[in-house]
Amino acid sequence: MKATGIVRRIDDLGRVVIPKEIRRTMRIREGDPLEIYTDADGEVIFKKYSPMGEISEFTSQYADVLYRATNMPVIITDRDHVISCMGLSKKDTIDRHITKELETIMENRSSYVAGSEHQELYPVEGLDRNAAIAYPIIGSGDVSGCVVILFGENGTAPTQSEIKLAQVAASFLGKQTEE
Repeated sequence: MKATGIVRRIDDLGRVVIPKEIRRTMRIREGDPLEIYTDADGEVIFKKYSPMGEISEFTSQYADVLYRATNMPVIITDRDHVISCMGLSKKDTIDRHITKELETIMENRSSYVAGSEHQELYPVEGLDRNAAIAYPIIGSGDVSGCVVILFGENGTAPTQSEIKLAQVAASFLGKQTEE
């Protein structure tokens, strides 16, 4: 484990402050859930908790079905990175960080459909594919990720059916994070 050189004391209520530099680097925001556990060496470990990570096998299956229905590449993210994809190289896509633009869409609980009123949206850092559709995954009132359908080879605008499929996928996955 890498030492950071930052030391914090536990206060009288048992709290410890995670330094701003670490929160920024790890994209830990106010209200984010953290998983706390210990390892065999007696270390206390704080890990960002992702409800989407709990259902990643399920999201892979859903991405596959959505890809087959739309014939457009599909990615499913948690709040920080890609957890499932279909129609793209998994090796080059899984675990990549999402962009600030996609993060903003999720934080605003808004959707994105490519069109004349929107700028292009590149949802994944280092991936030169832009989104046709993006819908945040909301479960129990919390945003936990996003369903993104990327433009296919032909680059045609998304149809109403494809938009509805992405919306249904996001709603369904949101329900899964509640259970």
